[in-house]
Amino acid sequence: MRDLREDSDQTQKAIADVLNMHRSVYRRYESGQRETPAWVIVKLADYYRVSTDYLLGRTDQRTPYPPARRK
Repeated sequence: MRDLREDSDQTQKAIADVLNMHRSVYRRYESGQRETPAWVIVKLADYYRVSTDYLLGRTDQRTPYPPARRK
């Protein structure tokens, strides 16, 4: 999360604002002091336009999956 934030020249405060939370809470997620909830992972993946697997370190492929078709 930190690398993506720094690569996009964003501050912790700016990303915390995107997530509608205090900077200190986001800082704990970014540093690994708190487990990052799934909704934060999904929102960050959408924001950075990467896959959730990339954020979770499960792949080096940044490209997000195509959107699911709705029935």
